[in-house]
Amino acid sequence: MDIFFPKEPTQESRATILPESLKKIVDSGLDVLVEKGLASNINISDNLYIEAGARLVEDIAKTLASADIICRLNKPTLDQISLMKEGAIHISFLDPFNESELVEAFVNARVTSISMELVPRITRAQKMDALSSQANLGGYAAVIEASRSLAKAFPMMMTAAGTISPSRVFVVGVGVAGLQAIATAKRLGARVDAFDTRPVVEEQVQSLGAKFVKIDIGETGQTDQGYAKELTSDQIKKQQEGMKKICSQSDVVITTAQVFGRPAPKIITKEMVSAMKPGSVIVDMAVSTGGNVEGSISDSIQDVKGVKIIGMSNLPGEVAYHASQVYGTNIYNMIEEFWNPETKSFSIDTSDEILSGCLVTHEGHVVNKLLKGS
Repeated sequence: MDIFFPKEPTQESRATILPESLKKIVDSGLDVLVEKGLASNINISDNLYIEAGARLVEDIAKTLASADIICRLNKPTLDQISLMKEGAIHISFLDPFNESELVEAFVNARVTSISMELVPRITRAQKMDALSSQANLGGYAAVIEASRSLAKAFPMMMTAAGTISPSRVFVVGVGVAGLQAIATAKRLGARVDAFDTRPVVEEQVQSLGAKFVKIDIGETGQTDQGYAKELTSDQIKKQQEGMKKICSQSDVVITTAQVFGRPAPKIITKEMVSAMKPGSVIVDMAVSTGGNVEGSISDSIQDVKGVKIIGMSNLPGEVAYHASQVYGTNIYNMIEEFWNPETKSFSIDTSDEILSGCLVTHEGHVVNKLLKGS
């Protein structure tokens, strides 16, 4: 059985898999094909993939048409889907809630598609949770980017010329990305405040040495998957009012708030941005899904009265080597979990609790319950 790893688009710095994880797939009994230059963006030579047991290919169209399994980081193009053979399995991030045309193309091609962002947050699936592994690195990269743009040091420093006060960092949204942002900012010596609509995360915030900001917005909670529930417009307004003063006192604001399968909520208004000190920095980690900050633009830095609003859609790509490493591990774990060494096939059991969550299309139908209900 062939498994193919094509190269990502030119604007993507990450690779789908590194040689270490690829070798494990080879050792499982699959015939592994790798597009030439797969990880050239992170200076990993093709020879390392060959040494791991892969075969290099240059005719992408031909390989897409013959491969049994295709694994990549980003979603394919419609033309690429049309080349895939019936019964092939495609695994990647797909953004299926916003890519109905892509889903339809998989259905028409009778290609089985697995969306890595839909891997359920259950214990058995943790090793495949690519959304969390990328968000973790994104939270780290957000703080590093903020520190580069801020004309201040993060830690308190005692010098012969006097004491330098620590920078103040405010993290909005305490999921995987937010927790890593808090931890990174604390390691750099900043004073950190954090807010989340889920009171249950207060203990996690405090365990990292940060202060949890309490804002009364009424009854909130989280989904079965651990995501924050969508707020009402009145709740968002109360949240904004509660955060305005903290934002104005902060040197850095990092927003991570996202609602699964929906556009990101706007929680930092233009008025709140205007109230911040010139020289302050905002990093909008939700910019790729619409943004948390009014005025943020994807892959752009905006200057609003001296306040920089950073909208980077691919923060994990700023630490591309490790982002590739953990994603490749997630992919290997997915393959290993459902690979049947006796039949040498990838087992598709639609009743399996992991596959029922992340399987999008199979045998010419949309099979995901969330998508069928949307």
